[in-house]
Parts: sequence; structure tokens; C-alpha cells
Amino acid sequence: MRPSGRAPDQKREVTLERSVARYAEGSCLIKCGNTHVLCTASLEDKPPMWLRGQGRGWVTAEYAMLPRATETRTRREVSSGRPSGRTQEIQRLIGRSLRAVVDLQALGERQITIDCDVLQADGGTRTAAITGGWIALHDCLKWMHGRSMIKTMPLTDHVAAISVGIAAGVTVLDLDYVEDSAAHTDSNFVMTGKGNLVEVQATAEGATFSETQLQEMLTLARKGIAELVVLQKQAIG
Repeated sequence: MRPSGRAPDQKREVTLERSVARYAEGSCLIKCGNTHVLCTASLEDKPPMWLRGQGRGWVTAEYAMLPRATETRTRREVSSGRPSGRTQEIQRLIGRSLRAVVDLQALGERQITIDCDVLQADGGTRTAAITGGWIALHDCLKWMHGRSMIKTMPLTDHVAAISVGIAAGVTVLDLDYVEDSAAHTDSNFVMTGKGNLVEVQATAEGATFSETQLQEMLTLARKGIAELVVLQKQAIG
């Protein structure tokens, strides 16, 4: 029995609430169990300096955890003057994942920044940020399309992410913090709505895992991400 009482292939309850930030061009509050992440999309009418003049745009991401998103206060990274290595890794992961389903040429010379702020953390914050970030990005692009800033929607597919791990010898979907901290293997899968892989992060924490177990994790991830894509489709109507 998992600590949460869930079946091995059962994800946490997920909700996607749109338009929660008044001033952002797109926003989504995603709740995956007790992990809550606010995702906002902000449009700049110019690309990064290194892309200017190339006729295409860019999608990037920033990630932060509020000081009391966890049981004990975490110091704001701005106090130390720079984001941690973990934060930079997560930001790059979110950006890569969202760019995988955007036609940057159709976006034009613009940049969209997806800000992902963790309000409450209980495992899976980066995967939640990707799933909720897609909603914020979609709504930003829809906002642009409604104002004739772009001729077509540059989104080519959905993208979502979920964690899978091996805990007590059992392959389980969507780990919360209690499971994640004790799991022998922890992995994050990012996939498109069509089921294509964007990124796989898999690490053996206390014991190695076999190719068969990797396939089991992939199978569970496909199931979980397919369910998340259904929720995304329902959220955007």
C-alpha cells in the first residue's frame, strides 16, 4: 500500500484553473494533490538579443519556490544573488519542454516567458510546472491570436509531464514527497499529446534499475500523461 493509499498506476487528483492572474496574458493554477504551482505567461514584443533579426521567437521559463512552500522556510534565492543549480536545471527543462510544441517561426520576433511559482510543494513541482505551463502558454497564444498579432496558433501539440519511481520494489506513478524521498529510483517523463518523448530523467537513488523496470516506468508515464492531456483539453474547452 502506498502512503497515500493510491494504486500503483494512480496519479494524484489534478485540477487546472485558468485566468487566475489578472495582468498576465495567460495563467494557470495547477494543483497535483498537495503540490500547487502558479504558472503565468508574459509576452514581450521582441525576442532575446541573440535571436533578433532571425524572424522567429522564443519561449523560456523561470521557476521559483516560495519561502513557505515547504514545512520549513526556504531562503529566497534572490537573497543570495543568483538561482541555485537545481533552479536553473528546472527552468531549462520547462523551457525545453514547452518549446518542443511551439512553431517558433510562426510566433514571430517575440518572447514568451512562463513564470512557475511553487505555492506549496509535495513532490513533482517541475512536472506540474510543465503541465500547467502549457495551459498558460496556450492562453497567451490565444490572446495574441484574438488580437491578430499572429495569423495561426503556433502550438503544434500538447505537452505534459509526470514522475514515476520504484518504491519498495514497486513501480508507482506520480510520487509525492514521502515516496520520492524514499524511492530507490526516481524519474520524470515529458511527452507530447501524440505520445512522443521530449525528455526522460531517470536516476537510481539506492539501487540500480533494469531495462525491464525502465519500460515499466515508461508504460506508467504514458498512462499518466495521457490522462493529463485529457485534463488539459477539458480545461481549454
